[in-house]
Amino acid sequence: MTQFRQYLENQGKNLTALSNEEIYLTLMDYIKKLAAQKTKNTAKRKVYYISAEFLIGKLLSNNLINLGIYDEIQEELAAAGKSLAQVEDVEPEPSLGNGGLGRLASCFIDSMATLGINGEGVGLNYHCGLFKQVFRNHQQEAEANYWIEDNSWLTPTSVSYDIPFKDFTLKSRLDRIDVLGYQQDHKNYLNLFDIDGLDYSLIKDGISFDKTEIKKNLTLFLYPDDSDKNGELLRIYQQYFMVSNAAQLLLDEALERGSNLHNLPDYAYVQINDTHPSLVIPELIRLLTEKHGLDFEEAVSIVSKMVGYTNHTILAEALEKWPLDYLNDVVPHLVTIIEKLDSLIRSQYPDSAVQIIDSDKRVHMAHMDIHFANSVNGVAALHTDILKNSELKAFYNIYPEKFNNKTNGITFRRWLEFANQDLAAYIKDLIGKDYLYDTTKLEDLLSFADDRAVHAKLSVIKHQNKRALKRYLKDNQNIELDENSIIDTQIKRFHEYKRQQMNALYVIHKYLAIKKGQMPKRKITVIFGGKAAPAYTIAQDIIHLILCLSELINNDPQVSPYLNVHLVENYNVSLAEKLIPATDISEQISLASKEASGTGNMKFMLNGALTLGTMDGANVEIAELAGRENIYTFGKDADTIIDLYAQSGYNPSDYYHSSADIKEALDFVISDRMLAIGSQERLSRLYQEITSKDWFMTLIDLQDYIAVKEQMLLDYEDQESWNKKVIHNIAKAGFFSSDRTIAQYNEEIWHSS
Repeated sequence: MTQFRQYLENQGKNLTALSNEEIYLTLMDYIKKLAAQKTKNTAKRKVYYISAEFLIGKLLSNNLINLGIYDEIQEELAAAGKSLAQVEDVEPEPSLGNGGLGRLASCFIDSMATLGINGEGVGLNYHCGLFKQVFRNHQQEAEANYWIEDNSWLTPTSVSYDIPFKDFTLKSRLDRIDVLGYQQDHKNYLNLFDIDGLDYSLIKDGISFDKTEIKKNLTLFLYPDDSDKNGELLRIYQQYFMVSNAAQLLLDEALERGSNLHNLPDYAYVQINDTHPSLVIPELIRLLTEKHGLDFEEAVSIVSKMVGYTNHTILAEALEKWPLDYLNDVVPHLVTIIEKLDSLIRSQYPDSAVQIIDSDKRVHMAHMDIHFANSVNGVAALHTDILKNSELKAFYNIYPEKFNNKTNGITFRRWLEFANQDLAAYIKDLIGKDYLYDTTKLEDLLSFADDRAVHAKLSVIKHQNKRALKRYLKDNQNIELDENSIIDTQIKRFHEYKRQQMNALYVIHKYLAIKKGQMPKRKITVIFGGKAAPAYTIAQDIIHLILCLSELINNDPQVSPYLNVHLVENYNVSLAEKLIPATDISEQISLASKEASGTGNMKFMLNGALTLGTMDGANVEIAELAGRENIYTFGKDADTIIDLYAQSGYNPSDYYHSSADIKEALDFVISDRMLAIGSQERLSRLYQEITSKDWFMTLIDLQDYIAVKEQMLLDYEDQESWNKKVIHNIAKAGFFSSDRTIAQYNEEIWHSS
């Protein structure tokens, strides 16, 4: 008798009589009991990974896999006439993140637990997440995403702190989620701080709410709209609430483990994930001086030895700069410390480019991080080189020893073992299961690169995944997917630098070609997924364009047999787990030099999709590992783009007037056929943006993108050659394991035993 069956008998439960909802709650309780039996990691030096986002995805199956009982539970349910997949559908997806930043943080805490590192995530427990995306009238609308149920993975604790703001003090409460790791005896936590007194009635229209009622709204939403002052102030309230809780938790735990605080770096290390947690630096200094009596110079020295900063962006506008007046409105007790830190830097370095407080009285969070951390890392080799040689060159000249690279990674437990179970099983048949413990063992697949039987099996698995996606999209989004088509997928946060608009222009080009009688050899299904920030007008316009194209193309009897376009609604981890295994073409088309790394590119690679991409972010390392001949690259390189920005050397109208294909595709955006479906305001604004400004250079690479994509579609018809490339990609994906990334963080930065 299995442990689970014994547990059911002790509970007096019969699986056959339980609904899927009841089975889900029963399994959650069972997993929590197993987790309670695991001991807490108590290594001396603990890592506190502070992040505004943790896009953890559904936890039921991930926990079953990490506990090593997924197959056992699946068989027990099947014997009772139940489906684990249907039980999984019952689980709400935690809405604690948005995109790659939050998904990366989630992979990282999983890997910390798997590698036995005493490291935990610290963030906020957002009750409504970012927002739930819905489409109406071919436009994105936002609704509150209520995901927390009475029975959830959150475990309340008695931990609580007083968080001081200028005009009031808020009492926090800590909820935890167990992070189990893969077949480990120890466990870690994801620490999520919250407030009592949260008031949902503040939400009035969509996700609009009173942003001034801090005591009632603090943990309502992730990234509240900061297009006005109240929104910016709320973000500062959120960020300080997060880091003050983290700092107080860190100090209490260090004292409990024997620290005298003078030796605090021996007991704790803080990793700042992007600039959102930057205020932890002055907050730790404040607590060490005001609460624990250390002098300022020693506190600064201590903190500077125990903080690392991960830079996730090359975009200057994404590096937070808070007006000093705003900080004074929220946390004046930190402003005094920040001004002292600024004076300290000014006394050593006169260059205005490296000051913490600029001439406009804005505090540059990244500058503070770099000066008062002992490690500054990028997240892909190209990204780190750009930071050193361009964007942060002034700082690299001062602190070359601080700069290092940690190329991102993903957890293979979720993104292969769970998301693509047929492929995972087949890989084990071919090379065994050692890759689950050492992902570089995937390279053993290279011996099958020319094996036609393996090629055929890979094609069968891909087709099965397409059929599974077809069922899922029909049941959940009423989308009709052709499983015999080439699946071409771009799933990312909507942003001009990620260039969904370029993909959309290709779709127009292809539509017009089919209308002229130029039929593709095989049907193409182009799938988009992602959300646009509510205040990001152009990103919203791009979504509108795609939804209009979907309406036009999918209902055109001449074109729809050869081309379909879909934008999935409310893209999240659960959708990614279905889309990625079914995809043939992985769209990684950001403007070279603008994407720090990407992690979707790694997930697609691992699941047997071929990359269509610029030489940007981790695409560069994918090309180096898999072989340039096994992916499809196009476009200008990063150095060329950086030079064009420096010289203001790009003019979109040059490309518009010199290419008939580009002009035809762009003009179609505001054609009668499109305006009959869409908003003249939105389509015209997007058209004007691309033809007159085009800050992220859509048109510079469009002609090359069309040509390489067409070649890729032709190459797909030679499945022997295609699947040989697929094998090379899967075999070389092992480098992109988050276990490798975290091992590097620990060996080179954290040194947690």
